[in-house]
Amino acid sequence: MPEQQALARYAVGTFSHADGPPFAGFVLDGDRVIALDALHGLCRDLKQPLPQARSTLALFEQWSASSPALQAAANALANPSIPAARAAIECLVPMADLTVHPPVAARQIFMCGANYFKHVVDLIVDLGPGKTPGTDGMNPAQLRAYAQELMTRRRSEGSPYVFSKPVSVLSGAFDPIAIPAFAKQPDWELELAVVIGAPARYVKQAEALSCVAGYTIANDITNRDHIWTSGDMKAMGTDWLTAKSCPTYLPVGPYIVPASQIADPQQLQVQLRLNGQTMQDESTSDMIFGVARLIEHLSSVVQLLPGDLICTGSPSGNGTHYQRFLQPGDTVEGSITGLGTQRTPVIAEQR
Repeated sequence: MPEQQALARYAVGTFSHADGPPFAGFVLDGDRVIALDALHGLCRDLKQPLPQARSTLALFEQWSASSPALQAAANALANPSIPAARAAIECLVPMADLTVHPPVAARQIFMCGANYFKHVVDLIVDLGPGKTPGTDGMNPAQLRAYAQELMTRRRSEGSPYVFSKPVSVLSGAFDPIAIPAFAKQPDWELELAVVIGAPARYVKQAEALSCVAGYTIANDITNRDHIWTSGDMKAMGTDWLTAKSCPTYLPVGPYIVPASQIADPQQLQVQLRLNGQTMQDESTSDMIFGVARLIEHLSSVVQLLPGDLICTGSPSGNGTHYQRFLQPGDTVEGSITGLGTQRTPVIAEQR
């Protein structure tokens, strides 16, 4: 039996030339880009017509038809034996020569809180005794054991905790993170982000991954000093608007890698470096609720749409743990296995 040819790797994203409009782009080898519009001739020659899509959102709305055509184009560009493939190769430009925008203009952004086992355990220990119900008088070892038992029970019996961010937080993978003057403890939370590729409602966990178009990187910037409401509204609990909804507070990208190229989303390494120092380095296997379970839960409540982003939570190693928060002049680098790297400088917001 002949050996099956490996599928060529590719990604999609949103880019622009200097002073030009954004365009949907096809990324080859992680660093070379061609406009999707330039691939129609090649896809026709390959008898895999590519649907018209001027944006990645439009692409994901037609993902079942688009993905086979894009994979065929990637295979042809990896081994350019036909004229249309050789012509397309000539049109590739270095990603470094382009502006990299958020890879998709998502209509809905969902954030999964407290979803990494070690992260939540560390938070409970760092808060100290009495800050979590049932922990009065505990020493650090007792706190850790209690927190581990609590998260083990949550994994088997509990449900995901999900909230939303406004789409205005989206920024590119190399854009500055702008810290407003009122934020004194801005923190990082690097996360695996899921991109939905089909409408999803009441999806069972066993079928949930079939709704995924691809994966990308997101950094859920959070003002730790504004998570909890205060004054006469203290009883209302969390204030995610003030804590997480400032412009630039969700760098995403640099691109979206198709789900077909990620063998197991629960076996990826999430790494964040602050000024070159590793702060987060954890596997997605540490999630309390995996990607499929999150989709099952979300689709039981809301209508998921193509292009929606689901940020799956952040592992241990946030600034809260180190008592080191973001400040102007910092550089944040975030990487996830197979999904590239984002590099974001930190600046003070200019009013």
